[in-house]
Amino acid sequence: MPYRRTTVILLVTFFSLLLIPAHADTGESMPQQEASKPESPSAGTSAASASASVGTAAGAPPTSTAAGDEPAAGKPPVPDKVPVAAGGVKTIILKPGDKIPERKHPEYEDWSTPYLPKSMKGDVFVLAKAERDHFTRELVHVQWREMDPIDLYVIRPKGIQKPPVILYLYGFPTNNAHFKHDDFCEELTKDGFAAVGFVSAVTGQRFHDRPGRQWFVSELQEGLGSTVHDVQLILNYLDRRGDFDMSRVGMWGVGSGASIAIMAAAVDPRIKVLDLLNPWGDWPDWLAKSSIIPKEERPIYVTPFFLGTVKDLEPVEWLPQLKDRQVRLQFISEGMTVTPPEAKQRLQAAAPANVEIVHYQNAQEFAEKVDSGGRRFDWIKHQLATSGEVREANNPASQDKSARQR
Repeated sequence: MPYRRTTVILLVTFFSLLLIPAHADTGESMPQQEASKPESPSAGTSAASASASVGTAAGAPPTSTAAGDEPAAGKPPVPDKVPVAAGGVKTIILKPGDKIPERKHPEYEDWSTPYLPKSMKGDVFVLAKAERDHFTRELVHVQWREMDPIDLYVIRPKGIQKPPVILYLYGFPTNNAHFKHDDFCEELTKDGFAAVGFVSAVTGQRFHDRPGRQWFVSELQEGLGSTVHDVQLILNYLDRRGDFDMSRVGMWGVGSGASIAIMAAAVDPRIKVLDLLNPWGDWPDWLAKSSIIPKEERPIYVTPFFLGTVKDLEPVEWLPQLKDRQVRLQFISEGMTVTPPEAKQRLQAAAPANVEIVHYQNAQEFAEKVDSGGRRFDWIKHQLATSGEVREANNPASQDKSARQR
């Protein structure tokens, strides 16, 4: 059934996400602190914010916030990108005892496979745009399935006509707050790279209109399958825009975000480079032993039925298909129990010979070698292009860096 432009969004949640800058990035970031399942978040409350036990992760963006993205002044709307009010958004405020809305036509998308249904299309609206000295940041609302609006942060360096682009997916339970920080966006776009940030399904701003008992793992097929489809649809959108170098596309992922990146790249050759940290995978072992799963729920997730729902969404099976890509697979050993050792071993064994595998003893070693001095994204940028190819004379960020080096 084709998508119908009807969105059900709780008013408070929607506008708080658009207008209120957040002060910290919480959740399974890099490197991840031990996360616990959210305790019965209510409809309209993100799973990430409901998890009180998750602290600010090492490697998270600076805590200083930027002002909310302001609409571009004096500029006509780009074709097919109009204010959200024109999109037929329908807001419903639930009263006590009201039934949570449900999807009416879920059958048009098969979450059990990473392959994108060819019929999926959707709406795109630019909600806000911020101009900074070295980059522009757009908040773009996209939607291609019922009751699942997605906020994309599209961040472009100034002075580069068609920059290479990297998709960033931190994974459950991290939200989108870090893309509101100017310092973080400066880091993403330095040396002439564009960045696109978003969150996976059943996570952050995409957790709403659901019973409190649901969360990312209980809906693992949807969380993985629909987000792999999202990656392909986001690439379609970027391609239609025409202002990115789609021959140089990378994806950076952590935890479940890294798992999604593996499957998305396996079915979409546009993704040339992957940088992965502690991916989830090897579902029989992961679901049996991951520390993120509450003890009382574990018996549900190790049943043949539940395992069968994600058998075709197994990163261990898709990773060997990335023989023609540039891939870095990173693992932090001590203190990272969300992905158990058995699962890490199977993922490493499945990696083809072209994959660069790096082990860090603990989070401190990772921070010292990778996540300090603004170097966390250097590897993926280097693989996509050398600095000489990416920098251009009229790029202010490049000029500033060159001046500092002299």
